[in-house]
Amino acid sequence: MFALINAELPLLYRIIAAFVAALVISLLFGAPLINFLHKHQQKGQPIRSDGPKSHLQTKKGTPTMGGLLILGATIISILLFAKVQYHFVWVSLIVLIMYGITGFIDDYWKVKRQSSNAMTARMKLFLQFLTALLAASIITAATTKNINTGLSIPYFKDVVINIGWLYIPFAVVVISGASNAVNLSDGLDGLASGLLIISFTFFGAVAYFCGIDGSILHYIPRAGEVAVVCAAVVGACLGFLYYNKPKARVFMGDTGSLALGALLGAVSVMTKSEILLAIVGGVFVAETLSVMIQVAYFKKTGKRFFKMAPIHHHFEQLGWSEKKVVFSFWLTALCLAAFGCLVFIG
Repeated sequence: MFALINAELPLLYRIIAAFVAALVISLLFGAPLINFLHKHQQKGQPIRSDGPKSHLQTKKGTPTMGGLLILGATIISILLFAKVQYHFVWVSLIVLIMYGITGFIDDYWKVKRQSSNAMTARMKLFLQFLTALLAASIITAATTKNINTGLSIPYFKDVVINIGWLYIPFAVVVISGASNAVNLSDGLDGLASGLLIISFTFFGAVAYFCGIDGSILHYIPRAGEVAVVCAAVVGACLGFLYYNKPKARVFMGDTGSLALGALLGAVSVMTKSEILLAIVGGVFVAETLSVMIQVAYFKKTGKRFFKMAPIHHHFEQLGWSEKKVVFSFWLTALCLAAFGCLVFIG
């Protein structure tokens, strides 16, 4: 009922309302949720034994599954202010819920078994790829025919490379890859949530202009509704950051990082901005590549390329404080987003 009433408001009003609602909800319900998680996770999230030794002391006993706060605030705001009958909106909800459930199961077993490894990688990837395949197929089928299987080249509005049947597998990799990239970045207090705020703010603007026929970006009918989704995520993440800033009272966990990363990838697919995601989300890309390089180099030489991976731990091992690493990565993300904004000026 509320969605039908509020959906009649102008788009820009609904974007602002979704942001404010998600922010207020996450701030109001953050403390009660943390208390609930503390009660049911007396030992907190298990800390990786092969991670920085300082984390065994500073992060011990901190509960996980804080992503429930972000997902809850986001979903409520979307239902209130987005036009849920549009395929971009309900596909976003499917991605959030399915990846959120996958992450929740993994977090639950980590806490229950007090192990940093719970759900097998094969099972997690299967669920991720299955959901991504469903989302990519729906998005492609419901997008305008002349661009639905096209790959847009950033900074060149009229350059779209049609890759045909390869597009859906490509989109699946983008969605699942973004999910795991954000998950890898969730290793320091406030790091992932801050990076997500920057990324979703940028792609919210992209979605808004993609929904305007004749704007500097390629026109995608009804893409403006994705901006409402992004605004809800930004508001929820900002409220969560209040509780997740150093020293964190709660961790996002796989519940939040897998779902929000997947949604970020899905938004890039919806707005035909997959390559732009690799640019603006460069910090996420660097985190992923650092792990891949570390594993490959170790298998080949038996030595480590980085002092520790993902790369945020490498800087910690160099003697950087946690706050310095987080703020440096945020600043890098802001610079990349600023570079990405060149798409708005042709």
